[in-house]
Amino acid sequence: GAQIAPDPALATLPISLGVVGVAATSLPAALSMQRFGRRRMFILSALAASLAALSCAWAVAHAWFAGFCAGATFLGANMAFVQQYRFAATEYVELPQVPRAIATVMLGTLVAAFIGPEAGERLRFLAGWPEFTGSFIAVAVFLVLSAFVLLLLGPPHPHAVAKGGTMRPLRAIVAQPAYIVALLAGLSSYAVMSFIMTATPISMHVIDGHSVHATKQVITSHLVAMYLPSLVSGWLIARLGIVRMMLAGLACMASCVAVAAILGHAFVHYLAGLVLLGLGWNLLFVAGTTQLTRTYAPAERFRAQGFNDFATFTSQALASLAAGAAIAVLGWRNVNLAGIPVLLVTLVAVVAWQRTAARDPAMR
Repeated sequence: GAQIAPDPALATLPISLGVVGVAATSLPAALSMQRFGRRRMFILSALAASLAALSCAWAVAHAWFAGFCAGATFLGANMAFVQQYRFAATEYVELPQVPRAIATVMLGTLVAAFIGPEAGERLRFLAGWPEFTGSFIAVAVFLVLSAFVLLLLGPPHPHAVAKGGTMRPLRAIVAQPAYIVALLAGLSSYAVMSFIMTATPISMHVIDGHSVHATKQVITSHLVAMYLPSLVSGWLIARLGIVRMMLAGLACMASCVAVAAILGHAFVHYLAGLVLLGLGWNLLFVAGTTQLTRTYAPAERFRAQGFNDFATFTSQALASLAAGAAIAVLGWRNVNLAGIPVLLVTLVAVVAWQRTAARDPAMR
């Protein structure tokens, strides 16, 4: 983006439009799976995204910024379907196993945290093509492989897809305090994480002059911190409760802000801050997703899940779109401090909900 954008301020626009694609497609993705089934839509989306990745490769090779932005938007649309993987996993287990199922699916991204950046860097000069063309060709290959894997997806557990009972209006589902807290957990975790992470390569490499390799190390470490805790976060939620895990996630994300605001711009400071950011995201997001699954009946799941993802990824899109301009105008320290109000609102909501549900162990 920095190389082919007509203005340096637009460098993060492609990745931001990818997030816009997630937000815009979240509700249609959920509703399409309700009508046509998860397996079919997962596969079709992966194949369509492979074509979008190839279009990104072509646009990068020809320095066509508008085409690159369009391809990134469609890649983001596929991510709206990918985000449904965690909900699909809950349909194959009994209720007590839901946190572990969500966390297990997220472990797949732990592998991607290594393969993705490594493939992106090693293949960026593939066959002598313009830089990063080969990286997007690799993305297309990965997407086709994922479509073949998804062919193995079988039917869900009968209890998870029951259609009996009265379906409540969406507004009644969303108005539940338990749903609001779950929504805020996902919204704040993604908005704050995306805002800081999107600004990191610009601040670290472009402004502070750290190398591409050092920047990749920080982003890779951040991704590992986002998904490695999934090995235990499901177990921790079952043992310690949803509220404690949400509070722990908020504390980690606030610690990231403290590192950036107090310590400085050295490699180790970026590394420590982004690791704390990733860890906080995992704890808060897995806990929020687990709580969300307890707020709707099986017949209501697609609408409830779709609205949650729409709101969550709309907030992420706005944060990502603002990150490029924010880092240029506000600087690294203030970009991090901007996340504090969002975290405080979520903290107040979680504490208030905990007090309201204090007499109901299932709500904790």
